[in-house]
Amino acid sequence: MAGVYLIGLTGGIASGKSTIARRLAEHGAVHIDADQLARVVVEPGTEGLRDIRATFGDTVITDDGTLDRAALGARVFGHPEELAKLNAIVHPAVRALTARLIAEAEAADPDAVVVYDVPLLVEAAVDHPFDHVVVAHADAATRVRRLVELRGFSEADAARRLGAQAADAERLAIADTVIDTGGTLEHTLEQADALWERVVRGAS
Repeated sequence: MAGVYLIGLTGGIASGKSTIARRLAEHGAVHIDADQLARVVVEPGTEGLRDIRATFGDTVITDDGTLDRAALGARVFGHPEELAKLNAIVHPAVRALTARLIAEAEAADPDAVVVYDVPLLVEAAVDHPFDHVVVAHADAATRVRRLVELRGFSEADAARRLGAQAADAERLAIADTVIDTGGTLEHTLEQADALWERVVRGAS
């Protein structure tokens, strides 16, 4: 295999991305979680948090100097112009940190397989040069049920969260592989295992 093999893993909320990412990591992949990086780039002392304070004011900063996510969410949710301002701060910082982490993975192992777990691959127009795009997919009713049963959402809130994301058809249109997560956990893991075998065999 010549160079890092970069897998973009995406899917809507409660679609089972984390399960797939964990399985691929068990096989030896380097897992990079975009949601986690989005938190890292706005920690106290970062340029990201300074830019958020300058853009949205002190009301989105807690007394201990950390980001008040609830207050910021209230400012941007349902307000596209405000959300665009936030994304213009966070997305470039996440892209830069991701590029650094991919470079570090390649330095540690020139033939590393990197799984970049990025829920907003479609919405944020992520432009990393993926070798393979994997979409975790379950129907909307299954995902709403998971949000209600596993995360304590009301059905209305769960439906709103799904509605705020890219349509399933948009994600499926960019997929090289679709992993059906609507069945049993074992079925999802079997598909992840098969993907790993294809990647290792095809890229070696």
